[in-house]
Amino acid sequence: MELGSTILTENALIERLKESIIAYDEEEARKVAEEIVAADIDPLRVIKEGISAGANVVSDKFESEEYYLPELMLAGEAMQAASDILMGGMSREKKEEMEVRTVGTAITATVFGDIHDIGKNILSMLLTVNGFKVIDLGRGIDSMEIVQRAREYKADIIALSALMTTTMPSQKEVIDILEAMEIRDEFIVMVGGGSTSLLWADEIGADGWAEIAPKAVELAKELIEKRRRG
Repeated sequence: MELGSTILTENALIERLKESIIAYDEEEARKVAEEIVAADIDPLRVIKEGISAGANVVSDKFESEEYYLPELMLAGEAMQAASDILMGGMSREKKEEMEVRTVGTAITATVFGDIHDIGKNILSMLLTVNGFKVIDLGRGIDSMEIVQRAREYKADIIALSALMTTTMPSQKEVIDILEAMEIRDEFIVMVGGGSTSLLWADEIGADGWAEIAPKAVELAKELIEKRRRG
């Protein structure tokens, strides 16, 4: 296959993946991701130009109230399915390349008592493709463990997700532990999740809040840059 034809094929596949995410079509997203892996297209490019670009469109549609929470969650499932396939097919060299381009280190976790992790997973993926080293602790993580891991990895950012109102206090608990240990200033703490708000973030003393993952990535970059400027 000629170079020009190959590039056109790659572009078409990436565009199909992007459109499948915008259309919150998980089945199509899986299918296209598998075709992309088979075609040996650079996964970092695919995540950035396909998944991340699709996520930004979904974000805009959510903000303009063209999409609501159900569409947002379905799009998230499509993103998660595609990224799992792409990451699974990624070579060791590409994974090492991602780790080298570090903007900062972020700990991500769904807080204790909460089993919902789609939003957190998408955030972890988008942070990674945007140059962050990400340590994804998973879901239902104890507050003290989050703090211990943040110290262990010398994290710049602790990003806490809570979908349920009953688990929101665990976000505050992490901040309370940091303050009690007199290490609060060592970390940027971001909160998010369907049950949270900017008012809640301000109330518990978080450094930032974002309603959806693409906005959280932009905020993370801003907060890192602000801290490094002093």
